[in-house]
Amino acid sequence: MQRLYDFLRRHPTWVDSFWAVFLLGISALGGAVGQEAEGRDLPAVWIPITFLLCLVIALRRRLPEQMLLLAAAVGLAQLITDVPMLPADFAMLVIIYTVAANGARWASRFALVGGLSAATLAQLRWPVEETGPLGRIAISVVLTVPFALAWVLGDSLRTRRAYFAQLEERAARLEKEREAQAKVAVAAERARIARELHDVVAHNVSVMVVQADGAAYVLDAAPDQAKKALETISSTGRQALAEMRRLLGVLRTGEHEEGGEYVPQPDVEQLDELIEQCRASGLPVDFAVEGTPRPLPTGVELTAYRIVQEALTNTRKHGGPNAGASVRLVYFDDGLGLLVEDDGKGAPHELYEEGGLDGQGHGLIGMRERVGMVGGTLDAGPRPGGGFRISALLPLKPAH
Repeated sequence: MQRLYDFLRRHPTWVDSFWAVFLLGISALGGAVGQEAEGRDLPAVWIPITFLLCLVIALRRRLPEQMLLLAAAVGLAQLITDVPMLPADFAMLVIIYTVAANGARWASRFALVGGLSAATLAQLRWPVEETGPLGRIAISVVLTVPFALAWVLGDSLRTRRAYFAQLEERAARLEKEREAQAKVAVAAERARIARELHDVVAHNVSVMVVQADGAAYVLDAAPDQAKKALETISSTGRQALAEMRRLLGVLRTGEHEEGGEYVPQPDVEQLDELIEQCRASGLPVDFAVEGTPRPLPTGVELTAYRIVQEALTNTRKHGGPNAGASVRLVYFDDGLGLLVEDDGKGAPHELYEEGGLDGQGHGLIGMRERVGMVGGTLDAGPRPGGGFRISALLPLKPAH
């Protein structure tokens, strides 16, 4: 049945042609019965009139305006040649509905005027002899109702289609705008991450310069100190090189902000201070470290700090007055794990996608960009029973 339905939808003219043939048969039978009942012959012109009205049915969806004009011309010919009403006149109702639903505006108005006047013209041409003027007016009104309903139904269908088309267009436009905003957010976040990584690398280079100057100064007087400084230069240089490699994947826009000095960025050791600030602001935070702490690449430390900072900020903004949070920092053999959870009422997932750190970031978009920069993974979403959970795994790449 579904295949048959799809076939009929793809070939509407075939469906209309079937009904046109059916109407032609009914009209032929009705004409023969009418002639026998009335005892008089119909004008021979009723045959082409019937055929043309059935043609209107067959081509109504392919050529709605042309078929409307053809139906009007046939109707006038029927009045002029004194061919009484036939079963094929049903085609006028059908074409009025079709034009009101799919035709041009002028054709829809023309169909409405023609439909409202068709019954009156028919009563004037073929009055019912047994009724008086009031009865004829009543008959005209009753016969006008089907034409008016046909037009109203067609126009309602046109309005409904236009409404749904507008909704689809609006949805498509909003989807495009949302995609564009997401791309802008990603680009802005990449630029911000690039600036921060630039600062990290620049800080490492400045440390290397200071250590090199110190090693040159004490090279003769204290060789052991010079050796230690050179070792520091080596490890710092390797770390800076790793950060530069990550930086190559980022398209940076704009120059470094004016007046900004190359200073160290936040790291995991400053999480205690961050959590104390959150507690002072009224947010209870449970903080625990598992595993053995050890030196981490600067980019990993910065990423971990920013994720915790942003997650706790979102908890303060969306968690409600009685929300609490927990932060777990886990040192694995080959990675650093982060787990930030809260038990607040939370906010829709879209707010976390669009909101951000102090209104300047882009929520989960920024977190994913940060984690991706260091080759890690991020999992975020609502907790069963309420609250929100953010879990991240950042790979460790110790300096060689």
